[in-house]
Amino acid sequence: MRPANPAWRLLTVALVLLIGAGLYWATIKVNYQWRWDRVPEYLLITGGEDVLSPVDGTVAVQGKQITLTPLLGGEPQTFPEIDVVQVSDGEIVFANNTLGKKSGVTPGPLLVGLWVTLQISAWSLVFALILGLIAGLGRVSANPAARDMAAIYVELIRGTPLLVQMFIVYFFLGTVLNLSGFVAGVAALSVFTGAYVAEIIRSGIEGVAKGQMEAARSLGMSHWQAMRHIVLPQAFRRSLPPLAGQSINLIKDSSLVSIMALTDLTKAGREIVASTFSPFEVWFTVALMYLLLTGLLSIYVRKLEKKMAHD
Repeated sequence: MRPANPAWRLLTVALVLLIGAGLYWATIKVNYQWRWDRVPEYLLITGGEDVLSPVDGTVAVQGKQITLTPLLGGEPQTFPEIDVVQVSDGEIVFANNTLGKKSGVTPGPLLVGLWVTLQISAWSLVFALILGLIAGLGRVSANPAARDMAAIYVELIRGTPLLVQMFIVYFFLGTVLNLSGFVAGVAALSVFTGAYVAEIIRSGIEGVAKGQMEAARSLGMSHWQAMRHIVLPQAFRRSLPPLAGQSINLIKDSSLVSIMALTDLTKAGREIVASTFSPFEVWFTVALMYLLLTGLLSIYVRKLEKKMAHD
């Protein structure tokens, strides 16, 4: 690829500056007071971790150690190495009252939500690839029943909104099968994404020349051996870019699991906004965190494409 003309680079910089100036003008127009200094505490909490009383009881304080004797009987519980004691010796406390604080850095609500989003996205992607591979092979199968069932699955899932599917999985199937919100969220995302993965794999398989299969069969390979060792590796190379795009969509679609009582990144942002009334700083931060996830995935896929191109 030839080096780009510097003039075009300057035009890019000018356009970015113009967009930035437009955003700055918009913030002035809405007369909003920015509080970016509060964002770090949503990511990392440096004030320490609260130590809560598990039951009602009487406390005995010895230095930085607290011993809790339950009021209703039972073995006393000891809480050692409390850096900031917030109760006095002989005081009666109730369940979930704060006994003190342990110093240290703990993840803030946005990082906790990010971890939930990562877990849901990772598990959903694994199961979506498995479902998509099975349905994709069914779409090109010589068995009419397999083709019909795969086609029904793909058309049914692609023809209905993800939000509706999540409601059905969580409130109907989740109630019948007693599924947790996490399992229901992974199931809904996997089934939804798997339908699109199936079509990507089908197009990849059909893009491989039919002579490849015929040549493999003439060498004595079975249909499955030829598919596994000859056709699927080539189809995967062709399908990698759209699969990467679908994986990125999966990460963004995971924001809908907040309806399942899961505190993912989006719900964590919504809870912070409700308590702090700082919507713009929080949502810009949430957007940047999603962008970081999808950007890292895009970089990994590009490296994987280059590696496979040289193999």
